[in-house]
Amino acid sequence: MSLRRENVFVHTSIRTSDLDKSIDFYTRLLGLKILSRRKILQNNAEIAFLRDPEGKGATLELTFYQEQKRFVQADYEDRLFDHLGFEVRDMETTIAAMRNERVTITDEPYSLGQGGSVIAFIEDPDGTLVELIERKQ
Repeated sequence: MSLRRENVFVHTSIRTSDLDKSIDFYTRLLGLKILSRRKILQNNAEIAFLRDPEGKGATLELTFYQEQKRFVQADYEDRLFDHLGFEVRDMETTIAAMRNERVTITDEPYSLGQGGSVIAFIEDPDGTLVELIERKQ
């Protein structure tokens, strides 16, 4: 029996050390909209679901565990989770806005071959890598 048609990938969850700060980052700087926010008493957590206002992209779940004492991102080479990806309309404008907000830019914009997409990498407030992608038509 195959479950392929019964299972649907619905969201990606990342941990945050400050839910309000992360919500601000993903809504104000990357344009997502809050779908819901609630406390989970069973595991002493608070979660927020965010998505593109037009509902086109994936859903992001931000999770804050009240009792998590340490919050340390592994060095790049030791990470299990690689990055989140966001399409942007204009890389130059986006990077300028990120600089203005003092967002860490880990990889300056570069092209994926002649006429290819332009990508760059930034970090969210907790150091999660975020890829910015400007697709070339």
